[in-house]
Amino acid sequence: MVGLFLLLQLAPLLALTLGAPPLLVLGLSVGILLCTMPLVLGGMQSIDRTIDLLVQDTQRIRQMDFSGELPPASLFAEIETLNRNHIDMKAALQSQTQALQASQLKLASLVENGLLLSSERDRDALLRHILMQGKRTCNAQAATMYLKTEQGTLRFALRSMDDELPTVEIPLHDPHTGLPNERHVSTYAALHNETVVIDDVYGESRFDLSGTRNFDSESGFHTVSMLTVPLAPRGGEVIGVLQFMNALDVETGEVIAFSPPVVAFIGALASQAAVALENHNLIDSQRALIDGMIEILAGAIDAKSPYTGAHCERVPELAMMLAEAASEVDDGPLANFRFTTADEWREFRIGAWLHDCGKITTPEHVVDKATKLETIYNRIHEVRMRFEVLLRDAQVERLQQLLDGQDRAQADARYQATAQALQEEFAFIAGCNIGSELMNPEHVGTLQKAAERTWLRHFDDRLGLSQAELLRVAELPAESLPARERLLADKPQHIFPRPDTKEFDPKYGFQISVPEHLYNHGELYNLSISKGTLTTEERFKINEHIIQTIVMLENLPLPSNLKRVPEYAGTHHETLLGTGYPRKLDKSQLSIPARIMAIADIFEALTASDRPYKQAKTLSESIEILARLRDNGHIDADLFALFLHSEMPMRYAERHLHPDQIDVIDVSRFVPVEPPATRSVAD
Repeated sequence: MVGLFLLLQLAPLLALTLGAPPLLVLGLSVGILLCTMPLVLGGMQSIDRTIDLLVQDTQRIRQMDFSGELPPASLFAEIETLNRNHIDMKAALQSQTQALQASQLKLASLVENGLLLSSERDRDALLRHILMQGKRTCNAQAATMYLKTEQGTLRFALRSMDDELPTVEIPLHDPHTGLPNERHVSTYAALHNETVVIDDVYGESRFDLSGTRNFDSESGFHTVSMLTVPLAPRGGEVIGVLQFMNALDVETGEVIAFSPPVVAFIGALASQAAVALENHNLIDSQRALIDGMIEILAGAIDAKSPYTGAHCERVPELAMMLAEAASEVDDGPLANFRFTTADEWREFRIGAWLHDCGKITTPEHVVDKATKLETIYNRIHEVRMRFEVLLRDAQVERLQQLLDGQDRAQADARYQATAQALQEEFAFIAGCNIGSELMNPEHVGTLQKAAERTWLRHFDDRLGLSQAELLRVAELPAESLPARERLLADKPQHIFPRPDTKEFDPKYGFQISVPEHLYNHGELYNLSISKGTLTTEERFKINEHIIQTIVMLENLPLPSNLKRVPEYAGTHHETLLGTGYPRKLDKSQLSIPARIMAIADIFEALTASDRPYKQAKTLSESIEILARLRDNGHIDADLFALFLHSEMPMRYAERHLHPDQIDVIDVSRFVPVEPPATRSVAD
C-alpha cells in the first residue's frame, strides 16, 4: 500500500520526463494529490491512534496493570516494529511480575509457615503441617516424610496419601560393614545433608528406586519427577528427610521437573521445619526429663521411709482417676469442670506427683515415729534399764538387810512388793509408750507418780556427747556424782530451739500456729501425749511438709503451663470449712482439682497398710470415715458421690490393697443411688 502511494507520487515526474505537456503534468499532479490526501490523512490518524494506544497501555503497565488491549497491526513498518517491541516488553514484564508475585507469595507463605511452626505444640500436627506445606509450596502430587531414629535408620513417619505407612526402616549404614548406605536417594540426602533433584525417576541410574517403582505398580501412581530434601537445622545433624513426587504445572496440571526456584524455597522451608522439629524434640526431651525427675523425687520421698512407700505414686493415680471421672460429669456442680488440653492434664498430674515434695525436709524419725519415746530409736530401753537398776537396788537392799540380821521373811516380802510395783509401773509406762489408747488425766497422774521414783547415777552424763549436745547443756551446772535422777525426766536439754526460717514469711499467707520449740524430747512430756505418738512440735513438723511444698514450688520459675502446680500440690490438707492448713482456705477458694487431691490423699492414707502408727482400714471403714468428713463439711460431697458411683474404691483396691482389706461397700448408705449424668461419646 505504501509502495503504491509512492509510485503515484512519482507519476507526474515520470510523465514530465516522457515529454508530456506541462498542463497535463500539472493536472495529473493535482489529481493525484486530491486522490492520495485522504490516504495520507487516514495513515496519520492510524499512526496517531496506535501511538495513543501504546501510551495508554504503557501507563497501565506502570501501574502493574496488564489488562489493556493490544494495539492493532500497523501498515507502517516503523510503527509496527514499535508495536511489536511494546508487546514483547509487556509480555516479559507480565511474566516477570507474575514470577515476582509468585515468589512474594511463597516468601509470605514461608514467613507464615515459620510462625505456625513455632506455635504448634502437637507433634503429629506439626509433622503433618510440615509435609503438607512443603507439598503446597512445590505444587507436588505426593509427599513423604522420613525421620531419623536413634538406631541410625530412616523410618516412614508420614505420607500425604492415605495409604498405610511401610513399617520397614532404611539403615543409614550397612549393619555388617558399617559403610554408608548411599543406594537410596533418601539415605544419600540424609548422609550428605544434600538436596537431590531427579527429573525422570525411570531414567535415573544413580540410586536404587526399585521401591518407588514397586509402589507405582501396586498403587497405580506414576512417579516422574522427585525432590528429596534433608531436614537439618543450620549447622546441625540431619533429623529427617522430605521427599516430593511429581511437580505439577500450575496452568496445565502436567507433571514437570522441580524448578531451581522451587527447590530453593523448599530448602528454606525444610530449614524452618528442621528448626521447629528440633525445638519440639528438645521440648519433648525436657518435658520427659522434668517428668522423670519429678517421679524420681516422689520415689525418693517414699524411699525415705519404709512406712510411706508408694504414697507419692498412689495418690496421683487416685487423683487422675477421680479427675477423669469428674471431667465426664454433665450436670450439677461438676458440669463445668474439665481439663481440655494435654498441658492442663500434665499440670494436674505434676501437682499430684509433687503434693508431698516438702517431705524431703521432714526427718524420718518424725515421720516413722511409732512410739511416744521414739526419736532415732525407741527410748523405752533407757527407761527399762532404769527399772533394771531400781530392781537391782532392791535386790542389793534385801541382801543388805539379811546381812544386817533382819527377818528374811520381811526382807523377802519388801523385795517382792518393790519388784511387783516396778513390774507394774514399767508395764504401765510401756503401754503408754505405744499410744494406742487415749491418755486421760488419771493416766497422766499415774505417770507423774511413777516419775517421782529416783535412781542413782554414778557416771558423768556429758562424756561421749556430740558438739551439738554439749552446746545444749553448756549453761547448765554439772551435777556432782553420784547424782540422784528422776525415773522419768523433762530436762532442759530435751528442748530444741526453733531456728529462724523464711518459710513463715507473711507473703505466703500461712495461717498456722507455730510451736515455740522445734522439738521437745522430754520423757514425761512425750509419754503424756493424749492421742497417738506425736507431740505438738512433731505434729507441726509433719504438717510443715505442706508449707515446704508450697515454698519450694512457688519459688520455682515454672512456665505458664505449669503455674497451677503449687495450688494443686499445696491444698490437699485444706477443708471446705476453712479449718485446714496451712492457709485455712474455704470452699470459695478451693478449686475442683484441689478438692480432688484432698479426697485422694485421705483415702490413700486410710487404706495404706504400711503405716507404723495405725492399722490399715478396710474399704468400708475408709468410706465410713470419708462420709463423716463429708458430713462435717471437710470434703466435697459431689466428688465423694462420684468417687463411690464410679466404683473407684474397688478398682483401686484390686490393684493396691491386701485381700483382707477388701470388703463390700454399700454405696446406698452413703450417697443417693442415682449417679451423676455423664457426657456422651459425641460430646
